Amino acid sequence: MADPTAFGGDGGLVRLNKYLADHGVASRRKCDELIVAGKVTVDGNPCVELGTKVDPARQTVEVDGVVLRPEGERLRYYLLNKPKGVVCTNDRREARTRAIDLITDPQAGRIYTVGRLDEDSTGLILLTNDGEFTNLIAHPRNEVPKTYLVKVRGKIDGEALERIRGGVHLAEGRTGAARVRMYKRTSTFSTLSITLHEGKNREVRRIFARVGFNVLALRRTRIANLSDRRLKEGQWRPLLRAEVQELVDVAHGVATVHEERGRGGAGGRKPRRPAPRGARGRAGAPRRDARHDGGSGGAGSRRPPSPRGKGGQGRRGGQGGTGAKGGASHGRRSRGRGGR
Repeated sequence: MADPTAFGGDGGLVRLNKYLADHGVASRRKCDELIVAGKVTVDGNPCVELGTKVDPARQTVEVDGVVLRPEGERLRYYLLNKPKGVVCTNDRREARTRAIDLITDPQAGRIYTVGRLDEDSTGLILLTNDGEFTNLIAHPRNEVPKTYLVKVRGKIDGEALERIRGGVHLAEGRTGAARVRMYKRTSTFSTLSITLHEGKNREVRRIFARVGFNVLALRRTRIANLSDRRLKEGQWRPLLRAEVQELVDVAHGVATVHEERGRGGAGGRKPRRPAPRGARGRAGAPRRDARHDGGSGGAGSRRPPSPRGKGGQGRRGGQGGTGAKGGASHGRRSRGRGGR
């Protein structure tokens, strides 16, 4: 078969700066600056040459670690309970088990984690192929809260807790206010939960180190209103469409993050602008879906609509569907707590 480029055609190739601009990264001129600055990689290799052309159907393009989704690819959203020793990277040269390797859905395609959990930490992490969703949830300005259950060495005192609640100074600057709840305190260790609205590298461990306490164990128990205590370590499930929408609403400040009773719960974030009458207090509780520990479930979803201002209230996802009406649901359904 003749090479389509031999007759002057591009054979599906597109200029890299145009591909970036078409995906809403920036203007073409700004995209050229990102390319020259080494912020763009093609198949894992930095691309700094202007005028480069890529094949979106065959090559992976990343900007600052975020993979750009080829046109027409179905959006996927997953929740994983990450075990210890698993790393959050898409580097193909990584010898350790990656979070993306645990998502065994054959239809997942090229996915990546929304933010990171370090190798020694466990707990909930989102994975998707939706770059806009990733930026929305991970960006500090959107203040999507994440709750961690922490075990530290020694008996932590009230002064240290107040310093954490008020924010401490790290290399990047002062941390934001944190919600802290004590569960157990002995002479040898202390167990507590902390809720943060930021995403600095190894932030929880560095915060406690700053006040003189070494973290022995760290587990993320909640992302906004999203929690799943029945999801065992190493298991995953696709998100329901209502759960995706609620995360989007929280990021836009039109949904309330409810405080969860019991261990691992915290939140208390209120909307930045009032919700419509009758919406407050009626947030739809995310419903649990089938959990996977090596199965081939998985699901797809269309991009969530713009924020409705209904406090995350959504329609129940259909059973076993992969389209817009079915939501991101597979297998058995059951009602989740949703932080109530």
